[in-house]
Amino acid sequence: MTKLVRDLMHPGVLTCRPDTTLGQVAVLLTQHHVHALIVADRGGRPLGVISDYDLLAGEWLAVDAESLATMRKLTAADLMSRPVDTIEAGMNLCVAAHTLIEKDVNRLLVTENGSPVGVISISDFISSIAKEEKPQRQTVADVMSDSILVCRDKTPLFSAARTMTQAGWRSVLVVDAKGKPLGVVSGKDLIPFVENGVDDKLTVSDVMHPALTIDIHASLRAAADLMIQKHHHRLIVIDQDDPQAFPLGIISSYDIVAEMARPTSVWQV
Repeated sequence: MTKLVRDLMHPGVLTCRPDTTLGQVAVLLTQHHVHALIVADRGGRPLGVISDYDLLAGEWLAVDAESLATMRKLTAADLMSRPVDTIEAGMNLCVAAHTLIEKDVNRLLVTENGSPVGVISISDFISSIAKEEKPQRQTVADVMSDSILVCRDKTPLFSAARTMTQAGWRSVLVVDAKGKPLGVVSGKDLIPFVENGVDDKLTVSDVMHPALTIDIHASLRAAADLMIQKHHHRLIVIDQDDPQAFPLGIISSYDIVAEMARPTSVWQV
């Protein structure tokens, strides 16, 4: 069955007015966890697109007090890209993909009978590729996350906590200057500082705990047993044949539970 743009697009359009300040645009992008807003007039007609990259350009231009004052007066209309590239909801997904490549843009406004109904972006295509992965549940490699949140051993504790919050992760892997894993800082390591506050001089090395590892080829049962035995919620995934190499990923109790929740899981069939 041919997939259409409407099958993959993100429904709804997040907009801002042309006179929205850059600071307000930044707030909207952060609140809605998106990379761009459609700039629209009072009647909802799209005028342009303003993205996080546009804001970065503005930030770098503010090199001194005078230029910063000038930048603060700029609005979405001043930095937005125009015109807005559009595509009809009923078009084939391949057309959308080719349009993104040919126009060298990150997103397209999706319209239906001329009216905006959503947005399709490169992120949507990436997400669709991830969903095509065939579900497996034999080993750690089948459900682990290949991405790892990492920081240097001299990172201030404040900075690590902020990064964990922004990334939505509950732990961070601590490594030395050569990338060798030294330990892990988790939410539990930070809880003691809630009541009395954090000393500015504290680094992740002061509070980290030893990393608990598991081989990438180990069974999910083995991973679950190790978590239970050691009272850990996450394990660093390594290759036992090359234990000194940089970790391959991380597996958490959430990863295993999420696998159990899949419609195709043996727990749901």
